Amino acid sequence: MIKILYLLNHAGNGGTEQYVLNLVKAFHHQKAECFFAYNEKGLLVEQLEKLGIKTYRLNMRHPFDLEAVKKLGTLCKQLNIDIIHTQFLRENYIAILSKLFYPRVKVIYTNHFILHNNAIQKLTNRLLIPFEEAVIAVCNKGKEVMISNGVPKDKIKVIFNGVKYEEDTPLLSSTVRNEFGIDEDTFVLLSVSRFSPEKGLDFLVRSIAQFKKFSQEKFKCLMVGDGPLFQEIKRLVNELGLERDIIFTGFRTDIDNIILGSNLFINSSSNEALSFAILEVLSKGIPVIATDVGGNRDIINEKNDCGILVNYGDEKGMADAISAMIKDKEHYQRYQKNARSVVRDKFNLETMLEETYNLYVNCKQK
Repeated sequence: MIKILYLLNHAGNGGTEQYVLNLVKAFHHQKAECFFAYNEKGLLVEQLEKLGIKTYRLNMRHPFDLEAVKKLGTLCKQLNIDIIHTQFLRENYIAILSKLFYPRVKVIYTNHFILHNNAIQKLTNRLLIPFEEAVIAVCNKGKEVMISNGVPKDKIKVIFNGVKYEEDTPLLSSTVRNEFGIDEDTFVLLSVSRFSPEKGLDFLVRSIAQFKKFSQEKFKCLMVGDGPLFQEIKRLVNELGLERDIIFTGFRTDIDNIILGSNLFINSSSNEALSFAILEVLSKGIPVIATDVGGNRDIINEKNDCGILVNYGDEKGMADAISAMIKDKEHYQRYQKNARSVVRDKFNLETMLEETYNLYVNCKQK
């Protein structure tokens, strides 16, 4: 049985954490023995410990923290780890360097963001990444950017993110409209994200203000999540007179309930690899408007026909897309019909798990 140590600096509650949780749930005691090491404790640690996963605190102050390098190598040697699976550059560099103390371990890195590295990072990539076994890109754009960042092309394998898809499971009714006093004739927009700069929530709010200027349609927008910009976004909503149109729900655990009470999901990010949130809503049959960044084009395109892409920052373009979704019933119903089949055929969790496990096996055997 393969022994895998998942390594993550901040173990919070975002998409990367969901990615790790999905892998551990699928593999632990089935195909692998899983362990988890982290620096900053968050929800993921609690979730993994409830599953019986052994977790370890490892102080990782920076990507070249030699104390962390040595401690990680020692930990892997004690646990007889076969593979370290890292999620961000800091942990990845530390994991690669830990091979100095435990040479037999294999390192795999999943790149979750579409970010162009600086000159020093590109040089470090060229020097260090040849010493790891594989790099997973969660979208085609991610692969393209990683090559430009100095990652050897032959190290990269594209494995799309996936979410659970069940063909015969009936979709449950939602209580969210009753909770917030929204009638059935009102079109509900949905945003689920952390309130942080890269999520583009100020762009979304200003786009809704543009939409309201020329539309008389009944609508509400549910903004789900929390984060450092929560109060700032709330102030912007008040400044633009949208306090009756936009509802802040805070952090929610009943995401399925929220999704099923909505008509349209909006992803307004300025940088996105392959969004779990987009895939989750599509699996429930909800169409999407998303910014044309990162891996969003792998999901939303003419072939998949499940939503509309807009340029990041184009407030009028976003407003027009919202209007088209509400007014053009024929197009909306086509997007709705195609939404679930896109997940079934291309972004299925089972496919992602199978391809990732096969990569583990191949890397261990090298």
